[in-house]
Order: sequence, then structure tokens, then C-alpha cells
Amino acid sequence: MRFLARLVYFKLWGWKLTGSFPDIKKCVVIVVPHTSWWDFVLGLVVRKVIGEEIHYVGKASLFKPPFGWFFRWMGGAPIDRSRSSDSVRLIASIFEERDTFRLALSPEGTRKKVAEWRTGFYYIARTAGVPIILVAFDFGKKQVRISKPYTPTGDKEADFREYQAFYNGVVGKVPERSFSIPE
Repeated sequence: MRFLARLVYFKLWGWKLTGSFPDIKKCVVIVVPHTSWWDFVLGLVVRKVIGEEIHYVGKASLFKPPFGWFFRWMGGAPIDRSRSSDSVRLIASIFEERDTFRLALSPEGTRKKVAEWRTGFYYIARTAGVPIILVAFDFGKKQVRISKPYTPTGDKEADFREYQAFYNGVVGKVPERSFSIPE
């Protein structure tokens, strides 16, 4: 499967990969920009290209029959929000329960253009005590960039400036929806 993914990614699509995924078992992976459903497809292929398990979370009802097995097989982890409204704590507890958990999130929270990121990924990483990996899906340059691990310092504004600078000039599949650094 990895051979096929690499063939599609590098040869058929002509994309490049910059950086390498760090050898860590637990982290929050933020992917920007999120402008199209193609981002999910690209993410699945990149996951195979780099040969790492990458996970996501979804509402518990998605993981029930008849398709629950599929969502788990695709790396999904259910969260039951009916028992608690504290999503950060619920998701951080998954890190405690598993030996390997690399949670992919889009801080934009939607495929539409946004002026500000949501902050949940940051607080999940802080609460779980895990680093943040930045991943850029740059359709303009046909490249995926992977950063070094960042440990949230607690100074959210300074950390966000550093994270957002990594994405400067990155163009999504739908360019007009791409994230741009707030002025």
C-alpha cells in the first residue's frame, strides 16, 4: 500500500514532501489550509507515504454499526460528548489511554475562509502534554511541508504567531479560502 501511495503522490500527482515526520508516538498534528474535501484524500495518501498512523476524532454515533468499523479502521477515535461538554479533556484522555495517538485537526474548523483559528488543538496539546506538528498542504507548490515538533509554551498569542508564520504563502486547493496571517 505504501508503494502505491508513493507512486500516486510523487509520480502521478507530481507532489513533493518537505521535512519528515518526527519519531514520536503522541502529538497533535495541525493541517492548514483546509479548503476542500480533497484535503482529506491528500491526507490519506500522505499518511501512507510517510508510513505513520495518524488519527482523528469524531462523534461517538459515527462509530456505531454499520460503518463504525470503517471509521475506526481509518484511524478514528470516538468521543461521547453526551457525558461531558469538555471536549479538550475528553480528547486529552484518549492520549492517556493509548500508546500511540497522533491527532490530526484543522485549526480553521471549516473549509470556508476564516480570519482566526480555533484554539482547541492548542489546549488539547497542553492538557495532554504532547507537542504540536505543523503540516502545510500547499496546492500552489504541490508540496506537503512537515515541521519540527513545537511544545506549547502557554503564551498562546506568541505561539500562534510562530505557528501561523509556517503557513505564510501556502495556497489551498481552493485558493480564495486559504488562510492568511492576520494583520
